[in-house]
Amino acid sequence: MKRTKGKISLDLKRKLPVLIEKDEDGFYVVECPVFSGCVTQGKTIDEALKNIREVIELCLEEKNNQQALRWYRPVEIGLHTVSI
Repeated sequence: MKRTKGKISLDLKRKLPVLIEKDEDGFYVVECPVFSGCVTQGKTIDEALKNIREVIELCLEEKNNQQALRWYRPVEIGLHTVSI
């Protein structure tokens, strides 16, 4: 990571997990579990994903989140739903 005029830019693209769930009002709520409180929503999945990218950038302005990202290593995560 490097700093440019107070902002942090990542030298390499990082892949971070996000969880998306459609709420009762029809909005897509998306969360990045790597950072506490990193959550947003959108009317469409594309809008929600665009919004979470912006929120992640804001989260990375905090030093403790920069440390978390430095140590984070992606793993394959699977999520399935079952009918009962």
